[in-house]
Amino acid sequence: MGKTKELSKDTRDKIVDLHKAGKGYGAIAKQLGEKRTTVGAIVRKWKRLMMTVNVPWTGAPRKISPRGVSMMLRMVKNQPRTTREELVNAVKRAGTIVSKATINNTLRRHGLKSCIARKVPLLKSAHVQARLKFARDHLDDPEESWEKVLWSDETKVELFGLNSICCVWRKKNDEYHPYNTIPTVKHGAGSIMLWGCFSAQGTGRLHCIKERMNGAMYCDILGKNLLPSVRALKMGRGWVFQHDNDPKHTARKTKEWLRKKHIKVLE
Repeated sequence: MGKTKELSKDTRDKIVDLHKAGKGYGAIAKQLGEKRTTVGAIVRKWKRLMMTVNVPWTGAPRKISPRGVSMMLRMVKNQPRTTREELVNAVKRAGTIVSKATINNTLRRHGLKSCIARKVPLLKSAHVQARLKFARDHLDDPEESWEKVLWSDETKVELFGLNSICCVWRKKNDEYHPYNTIPTVKHGAGSIMLWGCFSAQGTGRLHCIKERMNGAMYCDILGKNLLPSVRALKMGRGWVFQHDNDPKHTARKTKEWLRKKHIKVLE
């Protein structure tokens, strides 16, 4: 993890002289027994600053060497869930003792910061392949064809509070300031289930689901809201209905209802 040995000024000057003589980086590196990347860095620095000596650094020198930084970046790239404690121990094994704050500042300089992992649907390999196939099959579809699709889904809405984790920037000992807190109520406040639809023309009807939904109830919801939404949005002929593969959507009763109403469903 320590710094590599710096080249002497004579060696740096010799590299520049050989470059002036028309030799390439590879030939210079082979003649002097140095790395090609080292030769290139010295020549580029000479072209930019017209000097080969090191420019004095401002401020305190960095505790972690460039090699140590590269090792840390490889670790977090291969395993994004690597903790700062693990990085501190990895740097310590290489001979450098640093704090978690130093680890954090080093990674931030390279555009990395610790964030809460986003939650995404758990997809099997078959689901991933099916979605990829769908995207490829419709890759060249004209934009106008999507304007004929009526999209729909159900969702649960919390009546009070949030299910997700929320982060705030605050000062020490300000954790209970009203701006830094999320109000909660004892025993929770419940939620409601909603069915809704929309298209390129706008939003359709919104239906509140008050009981546990089954195939029969789903058909009743579609009967009261689907076709009125299509008429209100003026979608005209040739429109296509979209819903996901929820068991209530793929039930025999639902398929029969859609067939009787001559409604085309997006696969």
